[in-house]
Amino acid sequence: MTTTDRKLRILCVEDDPQMRSFLLAQLRARGHQVQTVRDGAQAIDQAAIFEPELVLLDLALPTLDGLAFLRRLREWSKAPVIVLSARDEESVKIRALDSGADDYLTKPFSLNELLARVRAAMRRADEAARLRSGAAGGDQPRPLYRRGGPDGLVVDFAHRQVRTGGKEVHLTPTEYELLSELTRNAGKVLTHRELLQRVWGPDYSAENTYLRTFIRHLRRKLEPDPTQPHFLLNELGVGYYVPLPDGEEA
Repeated sequence: MTTTDRKLRILCVEDDPQMRSFLLAQLRARGHQVQTVRDGAQAIDQAAIFEPELVLLDLALPTLDGLAFLRRLREWSKAPVIVLSARDEESVKIRALDSGADDYLTKPFSLNELLARVRAAMRRADEAARLRSGAAGGDQPRPLYRRGGPDGLVVDFAHRQVRTGGKEVHLTPTEYELLSELTRNAGKVLTHRELLQRVWGPDYSAENTYLRTFIRHLRRKLEPDPTQPHFLLNELGVGYYVPLPDGEEA
């Protein structure tokens, strides 16, 4: 079954009753299994019971705000999270992405745009799952990427594992997809536009905030000193790259 026609378990965390009813009706009409909750505390309990494949999340929630819910969810769930918020400030978007969101959609939005964002998020999650199960395609240039010896950065494509300093690092599906694109193209500068289109999709080519935020988040997780990166490097004004793996230096 393709991402387009796949039926999902979706958790909608939204305190506005009209928006909650709209999402419930539209998503169920398309065959999805949907649960709705109005506050963050209820959402934590429901996420544990329902085990959603996708979460639609408002930020302004009673009891437990959206960012706090998101941070707690990310302690154990890799389900893609799309934030639906009336706030359009870049600082708010960055906090949401830093807390583990995969996408951010500003209200008001069209139903078609929301459905497109859902499909894009699930494509990324499905690709991460395929890599995790060892079912990646034959275009992988190497079974793993290693830079800096056994205690450096190791990306195991077959098992979707990332290690640094000898320890496994937890990445969200979007974080892994971004790192995978860079390491599979090691030694090559990928432009901002290329990375946005490959990881998020063609509709995201101008969303530089997404890219900066996720690169910063990856550096915090992977670099010994995020202010002096050794693995995730940038070509000023052009894009990002990772060095060639050990043994393949020019």
